[in-house]
Amino acid sequence: MRRLMLLRHAKTERADPGARDRDRKLTKRGRADAPLIGAYMVRHGLVPDLALVSPAERARETWQLVAASFAKAPQAVTDERIYNATADKLMTVLSEPRSARSLLVVGHNPGIHDLAVELIASGEVEARERVAEKLPTSGFVVVDLAFDDWQLLHAHAGRLDRFVSPRLIAAATE
Repeated sequence: MRRLMLLRHAKTERADPGARDRDRKLTKRGRADAPLIGAYMVRHGLVPDLALVSPAERARETWQLVAASFAKAPQAVTDERIYNATADKLMTVLSEPRSARSLLVVGHNPGIHDLAVELIASGEVEARERVAEKLPTSGFVVVDLAFDDWQLLHAHAGRLDRFVSPRLIAAATE
């Protein structure tokens, strides 16, 4: 069995005119939200073997804040192909042979959201509907896959284990 975790980068500042999109940084809210997801991951034993991170500043900053929650941060690889990738491109990247049993991808919408929707075939109905509706900033999706080789990854291959966001975590603790 393999486990795929998808994380949309945290809340980001708007691009200044003439500035590069990939240089956008997290807002104050984004810098607060990312550690909440990291703490949630630790509390629920959702520590990936490997993290694939977009080279965009906002994704790298999100990963750094999430990774700070782990006693020992997993290996992370910055992968240029994740930057603003489509679901199809992400599927190609994820289908490469690798030994990691659990994999985290830190990336961008719409690709991360589209990939989650494309992969999920089963799981709690309400959670699936929430994922299909929207993947907000710092949205975290865990998909379990019933095979042992990433090369077998295909549409509708997964079962949604959970979907959380900082707002959902806050609502659950109220």
